[in-house]
Amino acid sequence: MILETLFGMSLVMSASLNSGPPPQGGPSAWTQMSVRQREATLLPLVHSATDCIVNKVTADPRFSEGLRAGEINDLIVDSMVACAGPVRAMIDAHDRLFGYGSGEAFFMGPYLEVLPAAVSKQVKAPIR
Repeated sequence: MILETLFGMSLVMSASLNSGPPPQGGPSAWTQMSVRQREATLLPLVHSATDCIVNKVTADPRFSEGLRAGEINDLIVDSMVACAGPVRAMIDAHDRLFGYGSGEAFFMGPYLEVLPAAVSKQVKAPIR
């Protein structure tokens, strides 16, 4: 259920905030960077997006300790609209660093797979 909802949200965010394909031209600076350097460049944006989501989750009146997995997932989904800016910045930076289209794949795959556990850990709320 959460994946379908987040997928739908990502499509809405993508359509509403789409900045278009990267500009054409000479080789980008990212082609000169190692994978480790690109990951290090992306990490602050990942933290920013995650921090925004954590802040929105903890500010939600439905938040309490000992949430069930589905409940914390619902809070995460509901926070996505308010965190569209940092999330879009993360996706766009991933596109610039790793190639056009890679940001959406990163967001929909590895990022969303670990997000519930990361949020739960940061708010110190064990998932039941």
